[in-house]
Amino acid sequence: MTEQDVAQRSENQVVLQRVILPRDTDPVDVRPLYLDEPETAHSHVSSRTAVTVPVSARVSFAAFFNAFPAGYWKRWTKVTEVILRVNLRGGGRIDVYRSKPNGDQAHLAGQAVRSGADWTTAEFRVSLAPFEDGGWIWFDLFTDDSTLEIADAVWATELDLPPVKLSIGTTTFNRVDDCVASLLALGEDPAILDVVTKVYVADQGTQKISGHPRFAEAAELLGSRLEVIEQGNLGGSGGFSRAFYESIEHSDVDQILLMDDDIALEPDSILRASAFARAATSPMIVGSQMLNLQEKAQLHSMGEVVDLHSCYWRPAPGAVTKHDFGEETLRETPELHRRIDSSYNGWWMCLFPREIVEANGLPLPLFIKWDDAEYSLRALAKGYPTVTLPGSAVWHMPWTDKNDLSDWTVYFHLRNRLVVAALHSPHDQRAVLVKQGMRNTLRRLLSMEYSTVAIEIKAIEDFLAGPDRLFDLLPTALPEVQRIRKQYPDAQTLPSASQFPPPSLDAVHAERMLRPPVNPAKIAAQASKALLHNLRPPAPEAADRPQVNVPASSALWFLLGNLDSATVSNPDGSGVAFRKRDPKIFRDLSKQAAAAYRRLAAEWPTARESWRAAMPELTSTESWRKVFEN
Repeated sequence: MTEQDVAQRSENQVVLQRVILPRDTDPVDVRPLYLDEPETAHSHVSSRTAVTVPVSARVSFAAFFNAFPAGYWKRWTKVTEVILRVNLRGGGRIDVYRSKPNGDQAHLAGQAVRSGADWTTAEFRVSLAPFEDGGWIWFDLFTDDSTLEIADAVWATELDLPPVKLSIGTTTFNRVDDCVASLLALGEDPAILDVVTKVYVADQGTQKISGHPRFAEAAELLGSRLEVIEQGNLGGSGGFSRAFYESIEHSDVDQILLMDDDIALEPDSILRASAFARAATSPMIVGSQMLNLQEKAQLHSMGEVVDLHSCYWRPAPGAVTKHDFGEETLRETPELHRRIDSSYNGWWMCLFPREIVEANGLPLPLFIKWDDAEYSLRALAKGYPTVTLPGSAVWHMPWTDKNDLSDWTVYFHLRNRLVVAALHSPHDQRAVLVKQGMRNTLRRLLSMEYSTVAIEIKAIEDFLAGPDRLFDLLPTALPEVQRIRKQYPDAQTLPSASQFPPPSLDAVHAERMLRPPVNPAKIAAQASKALLHNLRPPAPEAADRPQVNVPASSALWFLLGNLDSATVSNPDGSGVAFRKRDPKIFRDLSKQAAAAYRRLAAEWPTARESWRAAMPELTSTESWRKVFEN
C-alpha cells in the first residue's frame, strides 16, 4: 500500500484510542503505564504523542494506556476489526502482537522501517474475532544502529461512528486546587475541546473555586463550555444529580460524563470512554478504572460488582486489585488479559449515554455512598449494563487510605446500603443484615468506637422512617450525624499523639496483646474475656493517660477490647483520637443497637415495599428540580 493509499484511507477512519505518552509534569513513576522499557533503554518523549526509541533497544507499547483492550471491544461493540496506524521515522522494525485470555502471546505482523529523515506510515489491520473472552493487542519497536521515532499513532476503525456532543459534570466541596487542576487539564487538550460542549461544576463548598488563582486561566481555556453552579452542600449525589439535570434539561448533549473533584486526570480516558459508548452494540454505561493517586503505577480497581446476597460491593470475579505495573508489566501478568464483567463503576469517572439517563432517572438523594452502585443496578434492571473499560482511568485516593470505616461516613454507608438492599436485592436480607450488624456492633463497642455505633443506630432509624424524608435529610443529615459524634471521645481528634500524655504500658506489653486469635475457640474465649472486661469499671487513671498508642492498622477489637483507654490514629495519618472505655455507654448502646436490629428484622418487608414504591418519585427530574430551585 502506498503512502497516498494510507493517507486516503485514514480520512475514513475514526480514532478509538490514541497512543499517548507521559506529560512533562508527570512523575517518572507513571512511565510504566505508557511504555514497557528494558532497564538498559530509556526512550525520549518529545510530546504527548511522539517518542524516540534509542539505538539497539526493544521498547514495547504493551502498557496500560497504550495496548488495545480487544476483548472488551469484541464483547460490547460493533467493531470487528481494529486498525493500528503509526507514523515512523528512522530505522528499525515494528511488530504487532496479541494476547490470549490466559496471557499467552502471539506475533501477528510486522515490517522493517528504513525511512531515514523522512516520515513513513505503517498500517496494520487486526480482526477481533478471537477476543471473545479477553486479550490485548499492542506493538513493539526494535532498533539496531539508528533511532526510531513514532508520532500520532492511533487505534482506529472504518465504522461510521457519528460524532457526539459530550458534557462533563463534577462536584466539589472545598477541594479547589484539585478541581481547578482538572479543569486546566481539560482545557489544555484540543482533542477534548473538540468533543466537550459543556463542563458543569456544582460548587458546594465554602471555599469557592472562582477564588482560586488559576480559575480565570481555566475559565478562559474552556470558554462558554464552563458553567459553575453554586449550591448548598447536597453531597456527591446532589452535585452529580445537578450535572445530570443541567445536561438533560438545558443542553442537547448525547453523552454525560461524571468525574470526582479529587482526581488526577488523564484526559485521553474521556475520549476512549466516549468512543467505546459510540461504538457499543446497545446503550451502556462506560466506567473508567481507578489508579492509585499515591502509588501512581498501581491499578487499584479493575472492576467491581455488588454482591446482592450480602449487599456489599467487592472486586468483580477475576478482577486484579492493587497491581503495580512498575513491578510486573502487562505482558507478565496473565490475570490482566481475561475480560471481567462489572455490575457498576465508581463515579471517579463514568460516562452515560443520554438515553440511559432519560430512561433511568436521576440518582437517589443519598448524599454520599452507594449512589453510583444503585444507579447502575437500576439501569441494569432496565437492560443497560455497565462496562469498566481498561485503558481508561484516573488517579484517585484509594478508599483503603480513607477513614470511612469509623468516621461520619459510616452513617451513610449503612443507611444507603439498607436502601439499596431494599430496592434491588431479590433475597430476604433480614438474617444477613442482623447477623452482620450485631457482629460489627460488638466489635465497635469492644474497640471503644461509641460514636460509630451511635450513628449506625441512627442510620437504621432513618431507613425505617421511610423514603418520604430522604430529600429533607440531604442538607440536615450530616450536621446531625456530626452533632451525635461530638458527644463521644473517639470522634474527637488532635493532630498527633504527642498532644496527649505518654502511654502507661510499655511497647513490649502492647506487642503481646496484638497477637490475634486464630481459631474459633480462641476467638470465642478472647471475645468473652473482652466482653467481661468492658462491663467492669475502668482504671481511674486511664481516663487521663492512655494505656497504649495504637496505629490504625492495629486498632482491632481483640487488642482494644482488653484496654481501658488508648490513643488511636486515623488510617490516613491525619489525626489521633483518645478512646476511653465507659461501661455505662457500652451497656446503653448495646441495648439500643439490639433494639434497632430487632426492629429492622420485624419491619423489613414493609420497609422494602415502601422504598420500592417511592423509587419513581425519588429519582424524578421534578423532585430534584424542587431541591435545586429552593
